Amino acid sequence: MHNKLFYYPLIPVVFALIALSVWLQPEFFQRASGINLPAGQTPRLSQPMKIDKPCLNAHPEWRAAQKIDGVDIAESLLCDPDNPYNIAAFVKGMNNISMHTLMNSRIAEDALTKSDDLDGDGDPDIIHIKLEVLELNGATPDSPGVFPTYDIAPGIQPGMWAFSPKLRGMSVKNFRSIKANAILRAPSPVIRIEQGDKVYITLENTHYFPHTLHFHGADHAFKTSSGGDNDGVPVTGAKPVMPGNTRTYELQPRHAGTMLYHCHVQTDKHLMMGLNGMFVVEENKPNNWVQTFNVGAGHVRHSSVAIKEKYDREYDLHYQSIDKNLAKTIQQSNDIRVISKAMHRVYNMSESNENYFMLNGHSFPYTLRDALVIAKPDEDIKLRVLNTQHSNIAIHIHGHKATITDYDGVRQNPAAQITRDVYNLSAAQRIDLHLQTVNDGLHSYGEGVWLFHDHVEMGVANNGMSPGGNIALLAYESLLNEQGMPATQRDDALDDVLTNSYYAKQRPLWGKLEAGGLAPDYPAIIIFGLLIGLIIGLTVYIIYGLMRAGS
Repeated sequence: MHNKLFYYPLIPVVFALIALSVWLQPEFFQRASGINLPAGQTPRLSQPMKIDKPCLNAHPEWRAAQKIDGVDIAESLLCDPDNPYNIAAFVKGMNNISMHTLMNSRIAEDALTKSDDLDGDGDPDIIHIKLEVLELNGATPDSPGVFPTYDIAPGIQPGMWAFSPKLRGMSVKNFRSIKANAILRAPSPVIRIEQGDKVYITLENTHYFPHTLHFHGADHAFKTSSGGDNDGVPVTGAKPVMPGNTRTYELQPRHAGTMLYHCHVQTDKHLMMGLNGMFVVEENKPNNWVQTFNVGAGHVRHSSVAIKEKYDREYDLHYQSIDKNLAKTIQQSNDIRVISKAMHRVYNMSESNENYFMLNGHSFPYTLRDALVIAKPDEDIKLRVLNTQHSNIAIHIHGHKATITDYDGVRQNPAAQITRDVYNLSAAQRIDLHLQTVNDGLHSYGEGVWLFHDHVEMGVANNGMSPGGNIALLAYESLLNEQGMPATQRDDALDDVLTNSYYAKQRPLWGKLEAGGLAPDYPAIIIFGLLIGLIIGLTVYIIYGLMRAGS
């Protein structure tokens, strides 16, 4: 009898486990999370559920039209507009702005200088540009996982690279303030110069891999004036720019148009990692101070003289894709040798997939913050479109038909210009679109919040979960709220897609999220179960004590 009683202390443990198993049934999850699940299905959240606001509204003061250091900056109604001090610096050059503008721009003093009006038409013609390489969402060598990360969509942080205007301070210092520095983002910035400018672009390679710059479609000589490599292709030119080294490329473009620049080292990997950007050569016009950088692409708030003569607004639209298996190579180690082997030898591009699709550095729903095309009735809008995905895109704007005026930086004869509602681009191709918002049943069907998306359907998903990818909207001003977000016909239209659990595929497609229920409260469950077990266990011991006393 005594030996049997030895096992009685296990009774409360058994009861505790029974209580826990009851509470961990699917019915409990449904009550705790507010998610309606089919019988037998249990959601398992790998991370605490996070619900985003449609618009963070971080800098509403940046939206207004304003003049800084003599630079006229157009109004931007976007939720997340560009820093106007950056725009002023990019127009005038760092050598021609006030100290106040310089300190609010976070750009290095030698990142962009403009001088010497060689043709006497009122604008500078010698342009010096300095670029460096950013790593986003990587395993930073000194403190992996400590620095803030760059989300392309709720809960999605793939590793990627981008070119950047040279920044003040070391890259590590800049990354510690990533939330305050909007330049630390994808995609690589649009670079604008004027036809005939003498342009010197220096790559200061702050990265741990060698890189180059190649100017695809932009008029440039094979060698620099001093005989150096000017095409950026290691196979036919000099060695790539090694870490810590610099190289200056020289251009004096004679032909205007929408071009492209990218790294030409291990191009299949480095280009897909994000080292590519739009390169625009503007028509030569008097007093043509162009906005040299358009960080993040999107709305051009200081268009060139030639564009202002023909159009009311201008947008740069840069489409990119990410292979998550390639992206994670920079997240699994901070040892450069391990990363190099994983990326350049183990990873096989012939077996690659495209999992994430971005427009101007974000995927839906974050595209609604900075990649909207905003319009008013009876406007002429310039759209420059670049595809740096490996796959084709077929862009469709609901409610509108636009005219293709340029292919790959070459203006088409007006008789050959085609008006369509689907625009096809292969890898590295560019088109210029003339979007007219006249409500004539052809060019526009009238005001609205019109979907703007890729009709290659994998492009409108985040790792297979839709809606996502490169979806954006053409939204009319009359249908925007005060934060720059479009007024949809349902108040809860964005509720699901603004949660990280949706794109982690951990919620039912039409699950109901009730107020106050975000995720199972595991500590409360465990404590409750232990209390139940303790109460039952004490009861058993009391009964056992009474039985022994009675005997």
